[in-house]
Amino acid sequence: MKTTSFKTLVLGTPWRNLTYCIIETDEGITGIGEARVLGKTHTVTQYLKDVERHFIGHDPFDIEALYRRMTLEDFGKPGEVVYTGLALVELAFWDIIGKSCNQPVYKLLGGQVKDKVQAYANGWYTVERSPEQYATAAEKVLDKGYKAMKFDPFGNGDLELERPEFYRSLDLIEAVASVAGTQAQIMIEMHGRFAPLQAREIARFIEKYNIGWIEEPVRPGDIPALKSVRQHTSLPIATGERLYGAPEFRELWNTQSVDVLQPDITQSGGILETKKIASTAESYSIMVAPHNVGGIVSTMAALHLCLTLRNVKILEHFNDFADPHVKKAGSGYPEVVDGYFPVPDKPGWGIELDEDFILSNPPGMTSSKVMSDPGLNMFVNSEWAQRGQKK
Repeated sequence: MKTTSFKTLVLGTPWRNLTYCIIETDEGITGIGEARVLGKTHTVTQYLKDVERHFIGHDPFDIEALYRRMTLEDFGKPGEVVYTGLALVELAFWDIIGKSCNQPVYKLLGGQVKDKVQAYANGWYTVERSPEQYATAAEKVLDKGYKAMKFDPFGNGDLELERPEFYRSLDLIEAVASVAGTQAQIMIEMHGRFAPLQAREIARFIEKYNIGWIEEPVRPGDIPALKSVRQHTSLPIATGERLYGAPEFRELWNTQSVDVLQPDITQSGGILETKKIASTAESYSIMVAPHNVGGIVSTMAALHLCLTLRNVKILEHFNDFADPHVKKAGSGYPEVVDGYFPVPDKPGWGIELDEDFILSNPPGMTSSKVMSDPGLNMFVNSEWAQRGQKK
């Protein structure tokens, strides 16, 4: 089997684009990859055109050779754009492989070790930043059956918060914790904005709550700062979403500063490379909770990966609350039922894209909706503008 052609499509949302890579083969089998791209959609799609020699005309079963070609055979050091482009192609290849073998992808990655995968909700707090509004929104998460939820309670702040904002953020955490109680864990997203002293102070104030983890408490890649936080809190620490490819995880392994690793399959070179990262984490007794802000394909791919991991903890999910229209990008969306993703059973990803829907919802179409909707505007501000659009 050889690949013969490819095309890309882009679905717009208020805060991230979802880019699809559709690859054809000479046997009539089509594969689909997906990645979310922040601020670099055009760059990634053009990159794929530049390097199509690395994946068109090749056997999609040769995943290791694909990785080698796209990361080692070009002279430059691979980074976010290369690893995202590689993931788009690699996920499409796995879809082709699964369809060719008439098996779901997880069966081809070592098989199933989980009967279901727990999900945690994100994107649910598209409300005004008041304790009352956050509490009401958290109740809706519980009503939908989730047993875990993540949110970023922090407003503007670079390295530290002004004191009024500091205490306002603590009030928001307390409000959500009062609703979650022992029914659900809450994860606190920090988006890498804090200096160690501020991260330590926040952790000290919230240790009394049912906290699943604090996420990216300091700048990504700042290992000394991460160690400083680790030494001063008993709360679990999660990080890893902004590390690209296995080499960037290397500095974490011997630090004993990470409890939950969060590789993103769409930024780490795809599902096989992420599985290798997760397997290394297991040897250091680190659990894995893949970062997932994707749509129908990358959510399904992350689920397939999680089913094969002995050290998986939980999987992130946005699309029940933020931008639910992305579920309409195709048939076969992996819905969360009573807080868990069930096991899929169709070959490949089991997804058929609705290209007409994607074409009718291009980037930019949602910008006016954001400006007119205070809730969405607040979410975009808190999730991405407040982290300085680092991507």
